Amino acid sequence: MNDFKLYFKMGLHHVLDFSAYDHIIFLVVLAVVFSVKQWKKVLWLVTLFTLGHSLTLALSAYGVLKIRVDIIEFLIPVTIFITGVINIINTKNNSEQKDSVNLVFALFFGLIHGLGFSNYFRMMIGQEEDKLLPLVEFAIGIEVAQIIIVLGILALGYVLQELVKVKKNSWVIVCSSIVILISLKMMFERVFW
Repeated sequence: MNDFKLYFKMGLHHVLDFSAYDHIIFLVVLAVVFSVKQWKKVLWLVTLFTLGHSLTLALSAYGVLKIRVDIIEFLIPVTIFITGVINIINTKNNSEQKDSVNLVFALFFGLIHGLGFSNYFRMMIGQEEDKLLPLVEFAIGIEVAQIIIVLGILALGYVLQELVKVKKNSWVIVCSSIVILISLKMMFERVFW
């Protein structure tokens, strides 16, 4: 049980660590296009991101995948930037596919985000023979933390749209624009060439 607590807490803190806010802003830009009424899609969003994230962690933990950290650290804000830009384009075009696109982004960009933590995770589990159980425990912590973040963004969106009467398109555009600016700053700080 202590090992479960350890890896679960590490997964939880991995997402909720405000000094490593890239995970949080990615979840924000993924979830901002959804409403509370779309909770099933939001649950899929979080789960797909966790699956992508966990897959690359597993491949790294078993030594199958090794990619330069500086490249991954640059690609993480690129995924955030792309998601924000697509949100704005889809909102301006009134695209009905905007939330489905973010489901795809959650899975595939989750693969890249998982690589960002893979070296630390590999060192954390060391030479343990059973790498699967710590990975699952860590993934459960990630899933819970992501649900907390996504519920927060959905609640804020609900309050702004239903009580303050901010239009959904305005909410998506403003939130995505802020995240785009943050991701641009991160990209320039992490340029690897």
